[in-house]
Amino acid sequence: MKITIIIADDNSFIREGMKIILNTYEEFDVVATLKDGQEAVQYCKNHSVDIALLDVRMPVMDGVEATKLISELTKAKPLILTTFDDDEYIIDAVKNGAKGYLLKNTEPERIRDAIKSVFNGHTVLQDVVLDKIKSSLNAATERESKADMTQFTERETSIMTLIAKGLSNKEISKTLFISEGTVANYISSILSKTGLEHRTQIAIYYLTGKGK
Repeated sequence: MKITIIIADDNSFIREGMKIILNTYEEFDVVATLKDGQEAVQYCKNHSVDIALLDVRMPVMDGVEATKLISELTKAKPLILTTFDDDEYIIDAVKNGAKGYLLKNTEPERIRDAIKSVFNGHTVLQDVVLDKIKSSLNAATERESKADMTQFTERETSIMTLIAKGLSNKEISKTLFISEGTVANYISSILSKTGLEHRTQIAIYYLTGKGK
């Protein structure tokens, strides 16, 4: 079966061009192109969609709000595709359930791989996007967490602190003198307790006290 995709972008040249590109891959079926977030949400509510490829800045409803509603109300997985002029939206998009965040100048093959990865349950954030997130959060890492930490063990709290500082699982394992597998197990426990979906959301939750 093909992966069904919708594309929402207020620029008709971009959305139709992306449709042509994605339909060259035999594993994809672009079932609709839409001009704003509201249309994207409505389409996902009324049809079976695997991936919702969303721009951020759109009239009527932007991609961040559309991401939130699509995540809450449908089975479609939102994947943001935008420009770096929109980097102030990154954290909000991730908090609202975006499964990936890619730049529009990304090579088609990487976009294809990202869509397939998100479809298979993974989260895709380009390194340059992760750097933006780390930069945005960096000023807050020395402050105490705003989240309710009472539900977490001391070890889980330590790991959340290090995630918020941008450390990888490997770096956390070296810092805490535990295996990477143990770190992964603790992260799974944190995700279960918070209802979050990936480590970037953990960092945002730790620093802002806000989850999805």
